[in-house]
This record gives sequence, C-alpha cells and structure tokens, in this order.
Amino acid sequence: MTTKKVGIAEIEKQYGPLTFGRLLKSHREGEELSQVAMAKKLGLSKQSLNDLESGRKIPSIRRAVQIAKKIGLLEDLIIQLVLQDQIDKEKINVRVTVDSTPKKAS
Repeated sequence: MTTKKVGIAEIEKQYGPLTFGRLLKSHREGEELSQVAMAKKLGLSKQSLNDLESGRKIPSIRRAVQIAKKIGLLEDLIIQLVLQDQIDKEKINVRVTVDSTPKKAS
C-alpha cells in the first residue's frame, strides 16, 4: 500500500470545498483503503464512516480528535473543519480558524 501525499488545494479540486468528511474520504482513498477497512481501523461501522464522509453526520470535536489521532491527521485542522461544518450546517456566514498555540502557565 502506498500513501499519497496531497495538499488542501488538490483535495478541494477533486472533492470540493474542504470539510471534515471530504478530508476523511480523501485520506482513506490516499491510503487505498476500502470503507470497510477504514471503518475497522477507526472502530466505526461502515455506515457510520459513510455518514461522516458524506457529511450526513458531523462528529463531536472529541470524536473527531480521536479519529485524527488514529490516522495521523493534524488535530487543529480537524477541529477547525468540524467547527466550520457545524457553523455551515446552521447556515451562519462565518469562517473559523484555529490557533494551536499552547496556553501559557498562569
């Protein structure tokens, strides 16, 4: 199995504007995994993975971070995408960015 490295521009060109589901699907296809194999790797059912990839379901931030850790995706990007998906679902015209700068001790 060969891992293909692609950037956000390539993902958006092939799948449309980046969402959590589109990133997840792009990663799965880049790893050349079936939905069944990817679902097993994530500890999900195939239907749950399909719902996430298609955008029918948006995971909680905690669940999205767990998924990111299991497949090696950047947590701050995943958090940003999930928050943006939630905002877009509510049809609110706001763009989200996430700053992963660590908190300073008080």
